[in-house]
Amino acid sequence: MTTQKTGKYLPRVVIVGRPNVGKSSLLNMLAGRRVSIVDPTAGVTRDRVATQVELTSGPTIELVDTGGYGIDGYEDKTDLTADIERQIARGLAEADLILFVFDAQSGVTPLDETVATMLRHASITAPILLLANKVDSSKFEAEAYNAMQMGFGEPLMISATTRHNRFELVDAITQALKKVVPRKDMETIDEPHVPKIALVGKRNAGKSTLTNALAGEQRVIVNAQEGTTRDSVDVRFEIDGRAFIAIDTAGVRKGKSVKQDIEYYSQHRALRSIRRADVVLLLIDATVPTSQVDSKLGAEILRHYKPVVIVVNKWDLAEKNYTQDEYVEYLDKSMGGLSFAPIIFVSAAKSEGITDVVKMALNLYEQASHRVSTGILNRFFGDIMVTHQPKSRLGKRVKIYFVTQIETHPPTIGLFVNDPDLFDPSYQRFLLGRIRDELPYSEVPIRLLIRPRKSLPKNLRKKSMDETGALDADDANTDWSGEFDIDNNTGIVVDDGANYEPTDDDENDDFDNFDDMDELDELDGADDPSKK
Repeated sequence: MTTQKTGKYLPRVVIVGRPNVGKSSLLNMLAGRRVSIVDPTAGVTRDRVATQVELTSGPTIELVDTGGYGIDGYEDKTDLTADIERQIARGLAEADLILFVFDAQSGVTPLDETVATMLRHASITAPILLLANKVDSSKFEAEAYNAMQMGFGEPLMISATTRHNRFELVDAITQALKKVVPRKDMETIDEPHVPKIALVGKRNAGKSTLTNALAGEQRVIVNAQEGTTRDSVDVRFEIDGRAFIAIDTAGVRKGKSVKQDIEYYSQHRALRSIRRADVVLLLIDATVPTSQVDSKLGAEILRHYKPVVIVVNKWDLAEKNYTQDEYVEYLDKSMGGLSFAPIIFVSAAKSEGITDVVKMALNLYEQASHRVSTGILNRFFGDIMVTHQPKSRLGKRVKIYFVTQIETHPPTIGLFVNDPDLFDPSYQRFLLGRIRDELPYSEVPIRLLIRPRKSLPKNLRKKSMDETGALDADDANTDWSGEFDIDNNTGIVVDDGANYEPTDDDENDDFDNFDDMDELDELDGADDPSKK
């Protein structure tokens, strides 16, 4: 993986320790948001979970959470121990600073000493800060000082749940990083926006295998065991000199099958990754029939107007049963609503078709970034009004007074009309089809916002349609950002004028109303370290 070589370097700070010492809570506390899943069960974190954190009065860093070292010594052990410890070793090898965390309430355990021995004998050049976590009162400090015997100096007393000594920790990290010599392969942060590509799908569809194929290394754990991936993991990679971030996510399944908190929050993060992605790869396992989960994921992607590539994985195992044309026809019938989405056949395990997937994702990203001038849009819709008027109601004729593109990501087109009720769903679908046929949005979701003429600024009302219904306005420099409520995080216009409306089945779907993401964010407070 190649990285930028100019600009402001992004130091990598890696958190390490035995299971259940609070590593994930520490990452969430420093990040100021819920990134890693927090649960008392040992072995919850498996992959390296990384996020950028801007330290108060300090540098921007890449903060990396790792799995618990020595998980095989716990009752809830997993057969992924070797994979987890390989991920820890890779994280330590790339670290500029290591945060070695132990539980002050438990004191130094034999496994803490094993971790210390591992750190001393590994080929590590990065400095190590010793952190005594869970110091929720002064009575735990005396026991914490016994950790000095491990040879990493005096521990810094902190509590990730109560944020005790947070500022002292940030200052200690900042001071330690001042001595770091930038590596040649360090990433930089002053580069153009890096497109985020979320990989979603049901369990065992091959998301982690594809992520590793994109990264060119074993960046996330791949195992035949279902539910291996739990956190959503951001992985940076480059193809043909262009940087991307792949978001590997946990496999989604029916809501009624989700029985554990860990699985629930894994699934929540997978669906939340759709919101922050620029493009979504919907992975379909070609060796099994499509299911309701695949359809519901498609509906969730549509609801957030995200460009999507349907990636048919494991095609090398299925091609003896179908031709590609036959499988495309099958998907058209089973995945309604995504007929505009491109389909690519791959074998992630053999790294076949990977470059095509990325090129298509970039193509969709650029389509969603395109902006059409106000003049072109008005002439385009004017021509449609001449040739394809919708049926009038009670003698009322449809008039479009003014059209403008309000936003990109998703392409959002505002129409100011005499009566929005005249634009029924079938006519909106017709308009969307014409837009895809004739404007550069052939393979991405498009949002139409249809408003009464009174919503126009007064100066544009005078310049818009005359009494004959002819469009004559071209105000390409109009700033529409203040006319609509646009979500800064998603780029989605917050409005009830969406052209995708959930069906009755969607309202009672097996995701347990996962479309109410704000409610889920509140529920996700259960794994917020400040509420544990």
